[in-house]
Amino acid sequence: MEQTIEQLQDQLKKQEKLASLGLLSAGIAHEIQNPLNFVINFSKMSDKLLKDLIEIIDDNADKLPEDDREDMNDIVADLKENMQKINEHGERAISIIRGILLVSRGKEGMMVPSDICKLVKEYVWLGYHSMRANFQGFNIAIHEQYEDMPPMMVIPQDLTRAVLNIVNNAFYAVWRKSQDAPADYHPEVNVRVATQGSDFIISIADNGEGMNDEVKQKLYENFFTTKPAGQGTGLGMGITRDIIENRHGGKITFESTEGEGTTFTFTIPIKK
Repeated sequence: MEQTIEQLQDQLKKQEKLASLGLLSAGIAHEIQNPLNFVINFSKMSDKLLKDLIEIIDDNADKLPEDDREDMNDIVADLKENMQKINEHGERAISIIRGILLVSRGKEGMMVPSDICKLVKEYVWLGYHSMRANFQGFNIAIHEQYEDMPPMMVIPQDLTRAVLNIVNNAFYAVWRKSQDAPADYHPEVNVRVATQGSDFIISIADNGEGMNDEVKQKLYENFFTTKPAGQGTGLGMGITRDIIENRHGGKITFESTEGEGTTFTFTIPIKK
């Protein structure tokens, strides 16, 4: 009984920390979004100035020595490529920030039309960069398949949490296996989003260490984790199942072979 009370107290503390983290994340996202908007706006202005410069160069091409003209064309080509990269990655950063704000502001239980492929992609790569920050030398191949589909009615802040839980477990599984695997082992995670009849599916597969029978049986039990102390709470899979099955009326399934890998699949009804 005392152990159960201590576990509940620990869970409450973790929930309080998560709530504080949500507020902190929203504040940080706001602070980052403003300078990012300036970066993107000035990159667009610079791109327009670059086009004006190209027109001037073209109008005066016959007045420039050939060597100078070639050098200027090379510089302009490099500038165009750099501006494109600045704009592309700036927009990506803005998209991530919007996702963070959506999670922190989202009303509990509210379904809204959402771009599932975009949400999944953002949180797959968010999990990847998180692993890179926490595990030195972490690197894997991520293969993605996204079907073109209309917006789906989901609770975005909940669905992305479920995706992140599975993705983090997949990344950790391949990282663990890579510590003792032979040199020819190539860690991989495969992500697929597609429609299937009256449902849409999200599939996340890894070629990591897989699960034995004991882990499979206890997978959704609260406080059960195979990770070392401080790296796992044992709450993630229970929360993930609740999100998919109870909040979205879907189904979560998995296939796993010890030593070979694991595949998790979310099957969620398409709501009109």
